[in-house]
Amino acid sequence: MAWLSEAEIGRLAIGAADYDRAATSTGIVHFGVGNFHRAHEAMFVDALLRLGEAKDWAICGVGVMPADARMRDALISQNGLYTLVLANGDGSRDARVIGSITEYLYAPDDPQAVVEKLASPQTRIVSLTITEGGYNVDHTTGVFDERTPDVVADLLPGAAPRTVFGLITAGLALRRERGLMPFAIMSCDNIQGNGAVARAAVVAFATAKDESLGRWVGENVAFPNSMVDRITPVTTEDDRSFVFDAYRYHDAWPVVSEPFVQWVLEDDFPAGRPPLELVGVQLVDDVAPYEQMKLRLLNASHQAMAYFGLLAGHRYVDEAASDPLVVALLERYMDEARPTLSPVPGIDLDEYQLTLIERFSNAAIKDTLARLAVDASDRIPAFLLPVVRDNLAAGRPVAVSAAIVASWARYAEGIDEAGASVEVVDPRGSVLGPLARSQRDNPLAFLRNRELFGDLAELQSFSEPYRAALMSLHRVGARKTLQTILG
Repeated sequence: MAWLSEAEIGRLAIGAADYDRAATSTGIVHFGVGNFHRAHEAMFVDALLRLGEAKDWAICGVGVMPADARMRDALISQNGLYTLVLANGDGSRDARVIGSITEYLYAPDDPQAVVEKLASPQTRIVSLTITEGGYNVDHTTGVFDERTPDVVADLLPGAAPRTVFGLITAGLALRRERGLMPFAIMSCDNIQGNGAVARAAVVAFATAKDESLGRWVGENVAFPNSMVDRITPVTTEDDRSFVFDAYRYHDAWPVVSEPFVQWVLEDDFPAGRPPLELVGVQLVDDVAPYEQMKLRLLNASHQAMAYFGLLAGHRYVDEAASDPLVVALLERYMDEARPTLSPVPGIDLDEYQLTLIERFSNAAIKDTLARLAVDASDRIPAFLLPVVRDNLAAGRPVAVSAAIVASWARYAEGIDEAGASVEVVDPRGSVLGPLARSQRDNPLAFLRNRELFGDLAELQSFSEPYRAALMSLHRVGARKTLQTILG
């Protein structure tokens, strides 16, 4: 049977990209081509191309990390094509081939080729899905960390850039030298004020590299904020087998996603943008209320499910979301979080909360709790702790949020309730693991990490419910702790 490729696309029994890809040109360079980008931004651009629009807005993907070599090999072997499968709640599936990624560059192979692509007059948007921790910005201070080894190496005179910031800055420097308008930098990561975070990182790096360049970037480059949403789990061998069995071709890296998708985007693109409003993207003046809603309700609920769910013996999101105790936890957490939200124009929050639980319960997605538990030290400070801070400042209760943080601390010990080892994947694991393992004797040891939690260990209104939940998790386990918390 055939492999997915440009040569085979016309013979596929599937909704394939039905436009002339050779007639398109690259307008967007995207760093971090993973499953989410391919189910979201690339899907929206593909939808425009199917309408006969945006022919000068095709995407060039860029990989920077060693792990990106696998995506390079998969996409280049398939001419950038891949299958997007929507897994519906009723068990049915819809699929189509996405063709909007027409180029792929792997920066370690040839960093200068990436820089030249960034400096091309056709490139008018640079988009990012580099994860919450990829911006190298301190959660508490908002300051870019220039001390990490790769950043230090990139700041050396004459160094070939190896980081996203080094590559983008080199591209912007060439554009300034050549008298070209700068591109807009559009973050699509799950961070509140993601455009502002991207601005802090890029401007700080550019300033450290060349002070005058840093000023130029700060004064001339647009960093629109965005809110993005679509649950997109890791691709499995079963997903590859489904594509082959259903459509009779091999795809090295298909994407399976839920049907729901949302993108709210600030309309700040001085060099132009594709007409995304034609395919359902909300273009707004201020994305802050929408992103706050999503981060504090959906993403923080993921964290609530992840650690309590794993400790209670669940492995999949839909399993946890079908457990009455976990559902009650989510409802109670959302009730705690809602007073911290700004008004969200056009959104019924009651309906939004119900939709979230329905989405979590979609058994066809088979999203794992382990995926949600990855990089907690980046996610909890971005999604949950702002809720805690706002509620504490207003004198409102934080007991449920405190219990969720305690469930993370318990999970970070790396031992489950049966005594088996748990793989904890976290960039700060070498620091947090020992703190977590010491907390049976010192219950606030984990919470006293000021880099993540600031002064929360000293605030009784938070530390007391945290301590009570953690001690209960140690004494009676996750399920009985949830029963106590939920009354």
